[in-house]
Amino acid sequence: MFSSVLRTCSKMSRGVTVVRMQPTIKPIAVVNTRFMGHQVEETDEEFYSRYETYFNRNEIDGWEVRKAINDLAGQDAVSEPKVIIAALKACRRINDYALAIRFLESVRFKSQIDSSIYPYILQEITPTLEELGIDTPEALGYDKPEMALDDVDHIY
Repeated sequence: MFSSVLRTCSKMSRGVTVVRMQPTIKPIAVVNTRFMGHQVEETDEEFYSRYETYFNRNEIDGWEVRKAINDLAGQDAVSEPKVIIAALKACRRINDYALAIRFLESVRFKSQIDSSIYPYILQEITPTLEELGIDTPEALGYDKPEMALDDVDHIY
């Protein structure tokens, strides 16, 4: 069913004229429609500046912060430090410490691709973390499981 719809749409997008006929073989209407997609590609700088200005709004609420953080977590890239700083400040404005820690955890998880990314991000955002009073997930012990054992044979 979907393949026939796709074939019809692709024929229409090539400028093929579709004529609808009545049983008397008399043409009713001629439709010549082109379905063209127009998508503007934005650069990385524009993308990150859009999120930075979004987080820097004074009237931002908790739902909007969570939505933007979720969108950033779904991206296939690690956010720039300036966006991370803006997100952390937004978390502090809405007084959601847990969301800030979860966001830092997602940044740490996404930056595991290259071992030099996360130390660089920490170096850049450390003054902001100290200013806002936010600990890193490593300082809170979230980088390893709570009941982790050095040797699994020594349970007791």
